[in-house]
Amino acid sequence: MPKIIEKQDLSILKLLQSDSSQSSSAIAEKLNMSQSPCWRRINKLQQDGIIIKEVALLNRRELGMDVVVFATINLTSSGRQNLLAFEEEIVLHPEVMECFTMAGIWDYMLKIVTRDIRHYEDFVRNTLTASPSIRELHSHMVVTEIKNSTELPLDTQL
Repeated sequence: MPKIIEKQDLSILKLLQSDSSQSSSAIAEKLNMSQSPCWRRINKLQQDGIIIKEVALLNRRELGMDVVVFATINLTSSGRQNLLAFEEEIVLHPEVMECFTMAGIWDYMLKIVTRDIRHYEDFVRNTLTASPSIRELHSHMVVTEIKNSTELPLDTQL
C-alpha cells in the first residue's frame, strides 16, 4: 500500500531528486520554510524508507561505457528454483544495471551497460549464455538515447 505523502514532502522530494547535494537549509529556503522542520521532514522520509539512499549519477559516456542493451530472456524452466537461481546469479554481474521479471512472452528483461560491443559479446557468450538456465536471449541495442531519468513523476501525486 503506498504511503500518503503530504504536499510539502512531495516538494522536498522533487528538489532532492533533481539535486540531492542540496542542504536542508537550501531546500527550506526554496520552499519558504524553516530549516529545522525541513530537516525533520527529510529525516522522516529517510526513516520511512521513501528516501532509500543518495548517490552520484555518473556520465557513462565520459567513462567509456558506450553500449546499452536491453536483453530479453526466457529460461529453460519457469519453476521456482530455476527463477531464484537465475535471480541470485544475475545480481552478481555489474554490467546488469536493471533486471525485471516480465508478464508476457519473456521471463526477464535486463538493462546491460558495457564499454563496447566486444565487451557485450564476451559478456553474453561467456557469462549469460554459459548459464544452463537460459534457453533464449535476444539483444536489443540502443542506438540513440532520447530520455534517461532517475526522477520519479511526483507531479502525478499532487
